[in-house]
Amino acid sequence: VQLQASGGGFVQAGGSLRLSCATSGSSFRGYTVGWFRQAPGREREFVAGIAWSTRVIFYADLLKGRFTISRDNAKNTVYLQMDNLKPEDTAVYYCAGSGTMIVSARRNRDAYAYWGQGTQVTVSS
Repeated sequence: VQLQASGGGFVQAGGSLRLSCATSGSSFRGYTVGWFRQAPGREREFVAGIAWSTRVIFYADLLKGRFTISRDNAKNTVYLQMDNLKPEDTAVYYCAGSGTMIVSARRNRDAYAYWGQGTQVTVSS
């Protein structure tokens, strides 16, 4: 599956952005789709994920409440709504997909086989 992330940009602290992850030529059916982010000099970390078929949603504990993941079945797209953004949210955000996810690994970047190109989010103070 090919993934295309978009929606990044520059925003002031307290602002919002909505990222999109779309797939072309295939469906997310049966996949787990995750959002990850990587700031300069830091490891890529899990943000949020959704199991497309069951709609089970899971978040990184520290981001729950500000970030919301959702899906649009008709558009075959996963969204990440980010509210009350902080400068420490500045990173490149990636969407990733896995067709063979096990629950215990769903927050682990190594469990995702397919990755989009990333979209830059910059939050100014």
